[in-house]
Amino acid sequence: MKWLIMEITVAESAGFCFGVDRAVKKVYKLLEQRKQVCTLGPIIHNAHLVSELESKGVRIVSDPSQAEQYETLVIRSHGVSQKICEHIKERQLDCCDATCPFVAKIHELVLSFSKKGYTILIAGDESHPEVQGIIGYCQTQPICFLNESELQIICKKNANFHKKSLCVVAQTTFDMVKWNKCLAVLKDLCPNAQIFNTICSATANRQSEAKELASKSDLMLVIGGRHSSNTNKLYDICKEYCKKTYFIESADELPMAAIKKAEHIGITAGASTPASIIKEVLDTMTDEIKTSAHDTEENFEQLLEESLKNFNTGERVVGVVTSIAPNEVQVDIESRKQAGFIPVDELSNDPTAKPEDLVKIGDTLELLIMRTNDQEGTIMLSKKRLDSIKGWDTIVKAEEEKTVLKGIVSEVVKGGIIVISNGIKVFIPASLATASRSEPLEDLLKKEVSFRIIEVSTKGRKRAVGSIRALLKEERNKKVAEFWENAEEGKTYTGVVKSLTSYGAFVDIGGIDGMIHISELSWKRIKHPSEVVNVGDTVEVFIKSLDRENGKISLGYKKEEDNPWEILKNNYPVGTVCEVEIVGMTTFGAFAKIIDGIDGLIHVSQISNERIEKPQDVLSLGQKVMVKITAIDFDRKRISLSMKILAKENAEVKPEETDVKTQETLEVNDTEPSAEAVQETKAEATPEIGAEATPQSEDADNE
Repeated sequence: MKWLIMEITVAESAGFCFGVDRAVKKVYKLLEQRKQVCTLGPIIHNAHLVSELESKGVRIVSDPSQAEQYETLVIRSHGVSQKICEHIKERQLDCCDATCPFVAKIHELVLSFSKKGYTILIAGDESHPEVQGIIGYCQTQPICFLNESELQIICKKNANFHKKSLCVVAQTTFDMVKWNKCLAVLKDLCPNAQIFNTICSATANRQSEAKELASKSDLMLVIGGRHSSNTNKLYDICKEYCKKTYFIESADELPMAAIKKAEHIGITAGASTPASIIKEVLDTMTDEIKTSAHDTEENFEQLLEESLKNFNTGERVVGVVTSIAPNEVQVDIESRKQAGFIPVDELSNDPTAKPEDLVKIGDTLELLIMRTNDQEGTIMLSKKRLDSIKGWDTIVKAEEEKTVLKGIVSEVVKGGIIVISNGIKVFIPASLATASRSEPLEDLLKKEVSFRIIEVSTKGRKRAVGSIRALLKEERNKKVAEFWENAEEGKTYTGVVKSLTSYGAFVDIGGIDGMIHISELSWKRIKHPSEVVNVGDTVEVFIKSLDRENGKISLGYKKEEDNPWEILKNNYPVGTVCEVEIVGMTTFGAFAKIIDGIDGLIHVSQISNERIEKPQDVLSLGQKVMVKITAIDFDRKRISLSMKILAKENAEVKPEETDVKTQETLEVNDTEPSAEAVQETKAEATPEIGAEATPQSEDADNE
């Protein structure tokens, strides 16, 4: 088979270029620093990496005005216009500029020459973000062109164009072949133009290598995002030199049927293609090669074909079971009026099965004639082999009709797993056996799985290949569609915590992930989500908000009945006497914890019957004291406490006065600090007062 002599060559320049690699690393570094990140447009044109970053909390914004003040805004490698940079400065946003140095050099060139009155000519796609950024630095009206034909038209339409001061630059990913043709036009029609070859050297090398590799290959794979300009250029170049060129975004799109017929395969990838995707493509192809070359001892197709060579007729007959012995089953074949027997090893694929458990006297069986003995008048029959033939027909039909099959995983082999379905062994490569490659194959052993047949080989040795991942992907997409159809704010779900970040927890709520922000995990202030939940936990959540356009779900977790302010309202009304712990000191008073999440203020005038200069004269951090709640402002989330009033009440109560008067609640007006104390509070108040008695909130956490 050609699989055994296949040659695969990967271009040395395939994958991330310097600028893209630099930008992606900057984003990951910001995440390591636990910063909340948003990017001005997708950081690169690769859906897989962008999706991975989104799962880590990275938002995509189309304009600086959409960035929050607490976020770090990242300018991607394409760069942006001067106007956008000024907008970012005006908003005083925390900004990380990941503009590729080669792109930044073009900005400097066009800014400098356009200030001198030069007309700027740009070789590139005017709608591309990089070109848009370059245009944004031009002080004069620039002109864009895509090829030598457009350049010729521009030169001819503009009278005396050759006499004008011209500055010519190129998009860093511009096609090198087209650029050389444009240079010939410029030298002919605009000999005085200032020309700068600003095509990135990595781009030029990648295109040159792709051209050479494609000319030597009978099949080319170009890996990258479909929105990537440089990857599309690579595809066009390769297509010109190799007719069988395929543009794929991931291993799932591999054209396996065409690959099997190829002897020399070339692989290249765009500047925005992560190395992990290139590796996955190679691993998937390697798995297939190893599988095709792998010869297992118990290959069911080989057994079937070898056994069929000994058939006298290969005729199918129907027999009725007449007796059952440990080593064989006797049957009567009505159509031949003869007796026949089925050896125990021809009864089932399961060598441990007992005949009496498989058939009963009187059962009618469809059988295959293996051998006849005319002298003895007996016929050797097989049920197992006919079952295999029927099973193979089922497999072939399932591949044609794309139906779902079920089977038991019988073994884990090199490169994948073997599933028994309808008596047939189906191979499922490791790359297609689980939802992600990180999941161990051993967990599937002896379990029933659902899968689809993706490939059937009927020439030579029969072979069937299945995919569990394809079905899992379809089921997930179906669940996602159902979710968005029925989702609404306030609806509750039972989910499983999939991952934790510094800013929240991601929860699978049935095929789709939502995020619980750290401020929604607890009414108390916490430093990390792991203080409340762990990966694998089953949690009850509800939808706080839905962003259908971007497919994002914000979840709520903390319960209203656990709200410390509700607990306070129900259990700690004004007049309550309780023990509190001193947790903070200021010049105007002491803060004391009443319950978890709620502190109250003991004003300096309410600490002692005697006049004191500062709270530290009487109190210390961690000290527990008895106080009376004198006022609660639920709107402003503030509570006033008094040690002074409680001490006064205790001193005034006589031993015999134990009647209901001791239960009376003082009027709020009697518990307010004196006018002098109020003036003192106003004079000494600082912005810290705003934090008084305020439990953890989303705003406080974000700051």
